[in-house]
Amino acid sequence: MFLLIVLISFSGFSQKILTKKEALEITLENNFGIKIANNNLEIAENNTSIYNRNALPTATLTSGADYRRNNQSLTFTDRDTGNDREISGDGIISKTYNVSIGINYTIFDGLGRKYNYKQLKETYNLTALQARETIENTYLQLFTTYFQIARLSENTNNLQEALNISKRRLKRAKYQYDYGQSTKLDFLNAQVDVNNDSITLINAKQLLSNAKRGLNVILGSKEDVNYDVETNVDYNKMMIFSDLKTKTLKNNALLKQNEKNIAISEFNIKVNKANFLPTLGFNASYGFNRTENENLINPFGAKLITSDGLNAGLNLTWNIFDGGATKTRVANSKIALENQQILLEQQKVNIENNLKNTWENYNNQLFVLTAQKQNVVSNQNNFDRTQERFKLGQITSVEFRQAQINLINAKTALNNAKFDAKLIELQLLQLSGDIMNVKF
Repeated sequence: MFLLIVLISFSGFSQKILTKKEALEITLENNFGIKIANNNLEIAENNTSIYNRNALPTATLTSGADYRRNNQSLTFTDRDTGNDREISGDGIISKTYNVSIGINYTIFDGLGRKYNYKQLKETYNLTALQARETIENTYLQLFTTYFQIARLSENTNNLQEALNISKRRLKRAKYQYDYGQSTKLDFLNAQVDVNNDSITLINAKQLLSNAKRGLNVILGSKEDVNYDVETNVDYNKMMIFSDLKTKTLKNNALLKQNEKNIAISEFNIKVNKANFLPTLGFNASYGFNRTENENLINPFGAKLITSDGLNAGLNLTWNIFDGGATKTRVANSKIALENQQILLEQQKVNIENNLKNTWENYNNQLFVLTAQKQNVVSNQNNFDRTQERFKLGQITSVEFRQAQINLINAKTALNNAKFDAKLIELQLLQLSGDIMNVKF
């Protein structure tokens, strides 16, 4: 009954296992970088709307009121007598009201509007690729941290096991020393080894805690959640270098972005060339005006004047010569296009070289993984035999300790090889544009 209660209590307080799939789902939903990338994509989509490409007419409503109070004087000349007669008045008030609505529309702008829209569409596609690159980088960052936690967890367990062995050895050495079966040197050596193993374990636990906090940042978690992770690793044994190379040249995020930059530069040339052509516009307006005059000193003046009417017209503008500014912009945009094409070729060479290096590194790491598995088996057998001989007093504590260290190092090297191989595999998938298709 006591054992059952302990097991139930331990199960109740055990930490949650965060699977790779769950970690990915949480990251895609909450990661700060991905949220920003999605917002940037939404901005780019808004920029391609019909409201942002000068495709609609503009309407303007204008209204105003004017109030004037002036002193006036008028001088009249009598045609019969030739005498002047002056009329004056103070505080003459005049009020004016006006309202008008006007519509303007550009019928033709040298096709600049058309190419500007296509340029905005390519800019949206570029932003989508940038968002994809952000997600791919976040994938790699997530699993680099995830597998680092798995690596440190297994290393911590191994170090805990080593510490337990050292503690049992210390207890044995103390008994032997107390009963005069060994020297104090063996007891002190065992004590030193326990202290060293304890320090190593504490440092490993600290690294594990740091890695878990780093995982919370990637997950976008607002709380410091202490997850355990899966430590099993599966490898993609179906990868072929020729297929990876084809996919990389076709789907790599950086190469795709540069292709979009080339398309944007091509449309930029056409947009600038549009300034060589004339612009045809249409405008129409309807207006109403009313003027009220009070205390007129001019008997022939009108006290109330109103007017309204519709105006419409076409206007043609052709900048025949702008001092060479348009010609310069076209020339510079052509050079910018050439630079983008050169950059694309440079990126192809660099990425292909990176792919070759990563592929070779991956295969080497798989070989190292196989060798380290055998190495752990050999060191485990050696340690087991050494431990039996140590219990029988056939070897010294120094020899036992060396066998123990060799086993710890072998297990650590196996963990490193196991997770390093998986991370290199993910790098290959990122280069080929397949990392987002990984199933966990």
